[in-house]
Amino acid sequence: MIQLKDLVKDYGTLRAVDHINFEINEGEILGFLGPNGAGKTTTIKMITGFLSPSDGNIFVGNLNVLDNPIEIKKMIGYLPEHNPLYTDMTVYDYLKFIGDMRGIADFKQRLKEVSDKCGLHGIISKPISTLSKGYKQRVGLAQAILHDPQILILDEPTSGLDPNQIIEIRELIKELGKEKTLILCSHILQEVQAVCDRIVILNKGKVVADGTAEQLEASLENKTKVSLELTATPEDIQQMATELTNIGIDSIKTKDDLTAAILEFDAAADRRAEIFNYIKKQDWTLLEMHRINVSLEDVFHNLTITNGGTK
Repeated sequence: MIQLKDLVKDYGTLRAVDHINFEINEGEILGFLGPNGAGKTTTIKMITGFLSPSDGNIFVGNLNVLDNPIEIKKMIGYLPEHNPLYTDMTVYDYLKFIGDMRGIADFKQRLKEVSDKCGLHGIISKPISTLSKGYKQRVGLAQAILHDPQILILDEPTSGLDPNQIIEIRELIKELGKEKTLILCSHILQEVQAVCDRIVILNKGKVVADGTAEQLEASLENKTKVSLELTATPEDIQQMATELTNIGIDSIKTKDDLTAAILEFDAAADRRAEIFNYIKKQDWTLLEMHRINVSLEDVFHNLTITNGGTK
């Protein structure tokens, strides 16, 4: 388990991280989100020991990061946003260099295991400078897991990749998450939603949300919205909302003989059957009715811009 307790980081008069508290459970894949400048990378660097907190504590298991920096570094694999590769080296030479620094005794066996996992066998003797961005990310992941860490921290691991490469790296991350505690920082919200067990959102150095994607979406608003397309006038829709109590109208648009309307009601009740029966009773033609789901993008936007975030 990783615990962050009242964590603070100041750069002069600028407070980058402001008394944040949360835990990351063993074996959990945590999505760590926030707009640029929110304090994500600063927090990650404090967890890994690259930066010291101005105040507060970080515990990995029972070890305090400040008191046990070497032990903590042995437990963590880290892939920064800017992949730290020596591009004039071959893949083998680079990983051998990392292995020597990490003191890995049986390097050849570990290299084979990592190459299998990251798909490096076909490029192991090639200079890193000749590799595609996708393969460079694979090499970066290989160096992060070479010493078989318990914790893996990935900062924007799919940044700059094409769609096929994103899918490949995402699948690799899922596999790694089956056996390690994993922290994933990403601006690709669909990626976080697809891969992560839980999400923490940071804004202006503070934790503004913590929960599963479903919990965060449910917390955004207590209303359910339903989109309709039917042969009825706007006045008809207004009358329906009046007769079906506690149903509101979010918007109404007309085009030709059709009306498109968005109705809203309490999220605790599903009123779609009631709406359908009313439309049927009025002998209107219903072409479409579907629930409008709140997305993780909506949650992120609401927490980081609408409610006092930065643009």
